[in-house]
This record gives sequence, structure tokens and C-alpha cells, in this order.
Amino acid sequence: MHIDRAMSAKTDNRPEFQKMIKDSEKGIFDTVIVWKLDRFARNRYDSAHNKATLRKNGVKVISATEVISEGAEGIILESVLEGYAEYYSAELSEKVIRGMTENALKCQYNGGFVPVGYTVDENKHYQIDELVAPLVREAFIMYVNGKQIKEIVSFFSENGILSSQKKPMTKTTVSTILQNRKYMGEYQYRDVVIPDGIPAIISQELFSMAQQRLEKNRYAPSSYKSHEKYLLTTKLICGDCGSFMVGECGKSGTNGKKYYYYKCSTAKKKNGCSRKALRKNDIEQLVIDKTVKSIFTGDVIEQIAYRVEAWQEKENTAIPILQSQLAETEKCIDNFMEAIAQGIITASTKKRLSELEFQKIDIEAKIAREEIGSQVLTREQILYWLNKMRELNLMNEDSRECVIDTFINSIYVYDDKVVINFNCREDSETIPLAFMDSSSFLSEVGEPITHNPNTFVTKDVFGFIVLIPSNLTHYYNAHPHDKIKEKA
Repeated sequence: MHIDRAMSAKTDNRPEFQKMIKDSEKGIFDTVIVWKLDRFARNRYDSAHNKATLRKNGVKVISATEVISEGAEGIILESVLEGYAEYYSAELSEKVIRGMTENALKCQYNGGFVPVGYTVDENKHYQIDELVAPLVREAFIMYVNGKQIKEIVSFFSENGILSSQKKPMTKTTVSTILQNRKYMGEYQYRDVVIPDGIPAIISQELFSMAQQRLEKNRYAPSSYKSHEKYLLTTKLICGDCGSFMVGECGKSGTNGKKYYYYKCSTAKKKNGCSRKALRKNDIEQLVIDKTVKSIFTGDVIEQIAYRVEAWQEKENTAIPILQSQLAETEKCIDNFMEAIAQGIITASTKKRLSELEFQKIDIEAKIAREEIGSQVLTREQILYWLNKMRELNLMNEDSRECVIDTFINSIYVYDDKVVINFNCREDSETIPLAFMDSSSFLSEVGEPITHNPNTFVTKDVFGFIVLIPSNLTHYYNAHPHDKIKEKA
């Protein structure tokens, strides 16, 4: 007996059904009995195809509840019944989709697993789980701040948080959580997308930062497979196809020695690019050397300090707007609290109050970030930090990473040159490949593409300046005796 329990006959992709078709070749049965023909198949193609296979193997299909004669009339009746089954299935699907689309337009729950941190009320609307939502928000913050997914799995486990399927958290479930747009309040069903359709647990800004790190890690798979740190990940770009060059590790077939190198991700997948791979140490050392010669000079450092100082004089218009939003939110919270004190308590009142409290926390966090970012540094502090960068031990990997992350925007590898684009200069540094030993290259090259220098001009000042306060703070915390006292 072959039984597919709780499976639709809309498709013939059913394990037991396919096993039955295959077993018919063995001659172990000569009849297939179905309750109704629509349990055999709900589209005419599948029905005709599978019945033909059974007939070829000497097997007949009989309906237990539908009387179908053997003659021409029976063939017509069977065709009508199968056609009706297909029509019924298509109509039912349309009705289901129509109903679910109507639910979606009201931002209602449409079935499936409820994301961790949410519940569904009696009106089928998403509500924030006040106990779990703060932990979800903390998980996003941990990831943005550099924690690995396995650490977030442990964090959830320590707090007794299960997945949407009520199972222990895994790396896959945490990765799914970090990519779920519902957490920033976006409701989506098929073509229906409604921003702010459900209560948000995190801000759009935090969600965007998490996606940026996920995207970066997607192009750096080797960082979790090797103790080697690939310092140029997401900065080294193939001049032939424009794809990222990603870290790779391989062993020599003769002496078993490990080699580390960067390879074009398109060439790696053999999708048409034949760009040479570059030995890791050689290209990283080239970039470090050229950065030191191009950036760590008196004139360039003076120019950077001037730009930072000028940028700090710009008025921060974000803080007054955020403070106004905070005042409005606090006023709304006070009004709701007054209504509750008067005994006006409904499900919608509680829902709206919860949303406002989360909104207040989010606005306060944004204000704090803006205030930290608007700290004014003196010219002496800026020059002190830049000169300390010149004194870094560039044999140390952390120091090398600091220099690359701070000053390098992108590096394009062509067939005859390497072009380095800096965060603090509008012009690029072009290095002929003759400067590198030919043994640094591991495969054939192709034609380059043109880099548009305008893509980083905006970041020339602002992208770099934003890094300075955080780097200064980090340095001062690590070297308290070197800290400069601000002038009165």
C-alpha cells in the first residue's frame, strides 16, 4: 500500500506516489484504487502522463466512488472529472491567494512561523513580545559590533530563546533572523510590501548595518576557515569583471606547503573571467608600502587635519530634529498614560503605547550617536593621532589592518597595473605590475574595466572624517598616558 498522508494532489511530486509508479514496473500489482480521481492528480498533464506509464506496465486506475464505464463514454467522463478537478484546484488557489492578499493589505498574519520576538493577537496582527524582543534587538547590536553568529547562538541559548519552530537556535536560524525585514517593521506578502506595517523591534539604520556586515562576510568565506586574516577583503576588485577578489588558501601538491592568495570570485566560479590570482602577502605589502609613501607625509597629514577641522565646524542639523521627535513621542506617551489612569484600556491602546516606548528608545539612541559623532577635536589632537599612525609597527597585523581600513577605499587589479583609491585623496595611485615579482601571479589575466573615480569622491572627506573620532577614542583608551588635554 502506498499512502501520501496530508499531501496535496496538486503535484505528482509525492514520495509514495512516485514509488507506486516505479513499483508498477515490477508487476507486483495490476490495479491502483483511489478514493476519487482528483486524489490521483489535479492537472490533466500529470494524470495523462502517469496513467500512460501505468497502462504500459499493465496497471489500471479505478475510482472507488465514481462509476466510470470502460467504453468511450467512460473516457469522456474521466476527462470531464479530471478537468473539473484541475479547475477546482486552480480556483481554490486563486481564492486562497485573494484572501491572503486581503489579509496582507491589512498587515495581518498569513500563516507560517511567527518570527522570534513577535506574537499574533486575536485580530491576526503582529504584536511585540515584550520579553523576547529586547534580546532580538541585542542580537542585532552584537552582530553589528563584530560578534560572530556562533556567539549570538550561545547568547540566545543562555537566555532560553528558541527558534520560530520551537527548536534550539542554530547558525542558520540566527542568520535568517538577521535578514528578516519584519524586525524593522516591514510587512511583505508576495507583491504587497508595506513599510511600518508591523511594530518595529529595531531601527532601519541598525538593520541596514547588519546587512552590510552580512554582505561583507558573504564575500569573505575564508575568514571563518582560516586563521589568516585577509586585510583587503571587500576592497580588492578585479579590473576585468568588477567582482570582489576573495581570500583563498591552498596546499602545494609537492611539498604540502600552504599558500594564501586573493582570487576573483567570478574566476573562482569559472563564469567567464580569467583574472590572475595574487599572492596575499605580496599585494598586501604593496598596498601598505604605497599608502605609507602617499599618505604619511607632512603635506598630506596637514591637508587631512585641515579637512577634519573644517568638517567639524559644520552645524549638526540632525540633533534638533531628533530632539523635536523625542519631545513629540514623550508627549504622546504622557497622553496615553493619562488615558490609562482614567481607565481607558484597550488592546489598541496597549499596542500603540508599546510602539511609542520602542520609538522613544530608538530616538534616544540616535541622539546619543549624533552627540558622540559631533565631539569637537582640536587641530593638535587630529595631528597627534595622524602622526601616531605614522609610528605604528606595520609588521603587526592589527596595525596593518588599521591603516588599510582607515585610508584605503578600493584597489583595482588590471592586467598591467594596480590602481589604489584612497579615502582622503581625490587622485588615485597607479602602480605598474613590474613592481611586483611575476611569481606573485597564479593564473592568466584579462582586459580591465574603467573605474569611475566619482564613486568615492563624497567619501574623500566625510567617509574618512567619521572614522577619526572613534579611532582617537580607541587610541586614547589604549594609551591613557599619551592623552592630550583639551584646551580650555
